[in-house]
Amino acid sequence: MAEPKTQPTDADPAAFLDARAPEKMRADAHTLLGLFAEVTGEPPVVWGTSLIGYGQYSYLSGKTRVPWPLSAFAARSAALTLYVLASAPEQADHLARLGKHTTGGGCLYIKRLSDVDLDVLRDIISTAHALMRARHLSS
Repeated sequence: MAEPKTQPTDADPAAFLDARAPEKMRADAHTLLGLFAEVTGEPPVVWGTSLIGYGQYSYLSGKTRVPWPLSAFAARSAALTLYVLASAPEQADHLARLGKHTTGGGCLYIKRLSDVDLDVLRDIISTAHALMRARHLSS
């Protein structure tokens, strides 16, 4: 099996965002950089060519263990994409109070942080990170 393309790198996350995040959402991406670190207690790590991840677990894909971040976000051209288990039942109340957003495939999509309640977003990140830790790191 080929190596997964999305692997942790040693790139500086702030410099990565300066170089890769669309200009219109660069400031919001930098806010998320700090917010995720504050909430998760994990340092940011650049994964592959688009993700900033926090924490790590591995899952079995065929016969290969594949590393993946516990929580992550990407600053894409259409929206900030947050990998925060948005489809989990534990997130429903938070999402109802968040503000303007969309969801799909477990991801949360936000066009501008000014459209959402940052305290609720903290709760969403915290809940997702705790769920992922419990699912993948508890013995």
